[in-house]
Amino acid sequence: MVVVLEGAAGSPPYRGGPILPRKVINSGLSQTELAVEVYPLRLQLHLMPKDERSTIRISKKETIRQLHKKACEIFSLNPELVCIWDYFSHQKHGLMNDMDKTLDDANIQMDQDILVEVANGNSAGGVNSFHENGTADNGTVALTKPSQSNFSNAEGLSLSKASIRNGTAELSQSQQLASSGTDKTYGSSGVSTRGSACGLTGLLNLGNTCFMNSAIQCLVHTPEFARYFREDYYQEINRQNPLGMVGELALAFGDLLRKLWAPGRTPVAPRPFKAKLARFAPQFSGYNQHDSQELLAFLLDGLHEDLNRVKHKPYIKSKDADGRPDEEVADEYWANHIARNDSIIVDVCQGQYKSTLVCPVCNKISVTFDPFMYLSLPLQSATTRSMTVTIFTCDGSALPTACTVTVPKQGRCRDLIQALGNSCSLKHNEKLLLAEIRGHLIHRFLEDPLISLSSIKDDDHLAAYKIPKLTKNSKFLQLIHRREEREIGICQSNVGWKPYGTPLVSPISCDDVITRGDIQLIVHRMLSPMLRIENPGFNCVSRSKTSAATAANASRLAASSEACIDSSLANDDPRQKDVPSSKLVNLEKLPLQLVDENNACIDLTVGEDKSVKLSSSSMSILVFADWSQKLLENYDTRYIENLPEVTKYGPATKKARTEPLSLYSCLEAFLREEPLVPEDMWYCPTCKERRQASKKLDLWRLPEVLVIHLKRFSYSRSMKHKLETFVNFPIHDFDLTKYVANKNNSRRQLYELYALTNHYGGMGSGHYTAHIKLLDENRWYNFDDSHISPINEEDVKSAAAYVLFYRRVKTDHDHCLSNGTVSSAGQHSISSFSLRK
Repeated sequence: MVVVLEGAAGSPPYRGGPILPRKVINSGLSQTELAVEVYPLRLQLHLMPKDERSTIRISKKETIRQLHKKACEIFSLNPELVCIWDYFSHQKHGLMNDMDKTLDDANIQMDQDILVEVANGNSAGGVNSFHENGTADNGTVALTKPSQSNFSNAEGLSLSKASIRNGTAELSQSQQLASSGTDKTYGSSGVSTRGSACGLTGLLNLGNTCFMNSAIQCLVHTPEFARYFREDYYQEINRQNPLGMVGELALAFGDLLRKLWAPGRTPVAPRPFKAKLARFAPQFSGYNQHDSQELLAFLLDGLHEDLNRVKHKPYIKSKDADGRPDEEVADEYWANHIARNDSIIVDVCQGQYKSTLVCPVCNKISVTFDPFMYLSLPLQSATTRSMTVTIFTCDGSALPTACTVTVPKQGRCRDLIQALGNSCSLKHNEKLLLAEIRGHLIHRFLEDPLISLSSIKDDDHLAAYKIPKLTKNSKFLQLIHRREEREIGICQSNVGWKPYGTPLVSPISCDDVITRGDIQLIVHRMLSPMLRIENPGFNCVSRSKTSAATAANASRLAASSEACIDSSLANDDPRQKDVPSSKLVNLEKLPLQLVDENNACIDLTVGEDKSVKLSSSSMSILVFADWSQKLLENYDTRYIENLPEVTKYGPATKKARTEPLSLYSCLEAFLREEPLVPEDMWYCPTCKERRQASKKLDLWRLPEVLVIHLKRFSYSRSMKHKLETFVNFPIHDFDLTKYVANKNNSRRQLYELYALTNHYGGMGSGHYTAHIKLLDENRWYNFDDSHISPINEEDVKSAAAYVLFYRRVKTDHDHCLSNGTVSSAGQHSISSFSLRK
């Protein structure tokens, strides 16, 4: 369909001058929306070898066949003797031989150059005979020999796939030059930015897509990826891999990369790429802010699956080390990994670390060697941690007290219990029962002394209960507090009893018969420190008194648990001195309800002599205390209402803000031995049980491009927190040699920073940018969506640094390495396997 433009809406019809016909084309993600193509492609045709030029206008929905036809008509050429090339950045980038592909699908952009090349008139066979121009008889592109023409700078790239995978082959000088002058290259990558004309194209923000733009720019400016996706990578697309997107994500990324490396381009809107990414990882659909590092992880994984050279993954069962040499086991694990995963992503970004697990019971040692795509380093440089726990007594001898102690950051619960015991002057016949409180209930008892303190979050609430050491054949009575909640309105209606405050715990012996009156006595004793002074006779004025036998029985129960009945009378609290001894006998009945083994509630205000049947399957006895307004007037319950967090975050001190944290310290914290979290227990093959083993990581094999993620964000059930810690990371000479456990590798592990992403602001409302070094210019730039500006190297470091991209520094020793290992794909003569040993 063709329409005629007559003028803007509301303006007089366009009457003068020529008619401007415009096509109606399919647009949108589904290609079903119709739109007028107001600005068709304007292309510059360069005829070779006559050096003639012509400019044409053509719809981006036209095919390459139609472009070929128009070019032949303009220059009056024989179509059988003409080839057209994507004349990308002053180089014959690709032969346009897929005649049915549209110019839009071929990634042809506005003002792009098209090379129209005429073969020698004596050549026979038409287009398929252009072997010297880079295509074989079957029409596949093989950029191996540039054409001889008057344009000396129209050289075709001639890197083999082996050199792409290896990342060490060099380009000839003519391939490194653009039109004039000499460009510097970094190491031996051969990727040149050719001045400021290339590699400085921004990405439009589509709406909170700065997290995506910053990550893309870092990948696009990774020299190995820039070279790979600007060549013919189509033959490596894996269209059979169910874990990928049949190549769609790789094609979308390759097209976007080419647009960003095109010279003199306006900012690019990455809508097609974002649509493909959202199909692979639906969590990135829409226009909400996301984590840039999380997107980077999904993107690298998706590109790997789309470009995996392994079409049929073999099943390989990994073997444990069993005392074999580490070198042998590591090579075996890596070979197994490459047999299933072989792509440009693996070649460039994947390394290997050694993982050692030790069983805390039988000391079984398990060693595995696992691949990694990036390193996530913690920012907490301190080796200790402050934790606040509220300590309760079960015998009513003292009020609850919040206690803050310092413990090892990678310590265990036994370290916390020992520190609390020293702080609260724990007696020799007492011990502490640690519990996590969640929703005014006991979520779990931390009875295992080997539980890692890292499993306790900063916003958790902990309580420690003093109980006697020798409590054989006993259960824990849990006193759950409830209060009445009412709706506020014209008519107040009762909405029931809701838990509040902190539960109290007391051991209770199972050797004797327990009556309802016994439980009343135990609860009275636990609550006695909170009794208000102005109501000393509350427990003495009794509507229904417990019998002497009940009191004696309760005393016997307490004595069997080594709980001091008289402690409430002998403590130093002045409020308790005037309380008569009859308090233990003449008790005001509290509104208590006990949950029996059938989950039925038993009213403990009646039938005090009736025995209570305890559940044999549970170690806890649940008792609810319903606090009416009248009862609250007699007890000061503020001591159990506000339980402090384990760690309360406040403004950072000036000293903490000025002390830099070294990236090496973060790496050492990452490699430090620590116990597994309870949710990730290890199944010990010797014990035949799941154990909380200690885990130690060591770097074994480092990649060509090392991506380091600084863990600035922490997430918990009720809090999202960002660390604004300044990390002093090296830009040059990042030496990891001493951190590599493979001592047989004499190669120096030296890296240099070339890109990083930054995050500014708080959670959910921040902004991402990227600092990137154009290697050939040896100059840093700030990429802020569509805006790009040069920056000084000293401005690269800041507290906003989030994801760092390091590239291995090439040395003379690297070129002497043997590179003859064949990859699992069987098609490449050089493998990164031997390069990273």
